[in-house]
Amino acid sequence: MQNQATSAARKHAKTLRCGMTEAEQRLWFRLRREQLGVKFRRQHPVGPFIADFACLAPKVVVEVDGSQHLEQADHDQRRSDWLRVQGFVVLRFWANEVLVETDAVVERIHQVVVKLWEPAPSPALPQRGRESTMSPARSWRESTESLAILARASIHSNETEL
Repeated sequence: MQNQATSAARKHAKTLRCGMTEAEQRLWFRLRREQLGVKFRRQHPVGPFIADFACLAPKVVVEVDGSQHLEQADHDQRRSDWLRVQGFVVLRFWANEVLVETDAVVERIHQVVVKLWEPAPSPALPQRGRESTMSPARSWRESTESLAILARASIHSNETEL
């Protein structure tokens, strides 16, 4: 599986979970225990990278950027691009924004999660004798992938608003 975490990333993630910033702690308090209807993981390794917060279904990564991210914008862009190729929607917020406008940040994350979980239109029922050979899991996965593509396009066009 392409987005399997490396052993180095898993070890580093464990260390990061012990030293979360104030902004990360505040956001984690609002994301944990499925408060938005989905499970988020904190400092979760995805491939060679560690996401501040990751939801695996639907595939959403939330990054909280401090001032050090001004100096590593190229690295952050490469990481975001890699995560998007893996099918994740990536949301980035400044740490100050999380601290000052926590409710607005959580609402934006919730909007994206809801958008990704909207059910796909119901397909026409198969005609008698022509039952679909597609498994329900495959059908769900394909509709989820289509929604993820639409959500990424929507989020990409609104990135400047974040």
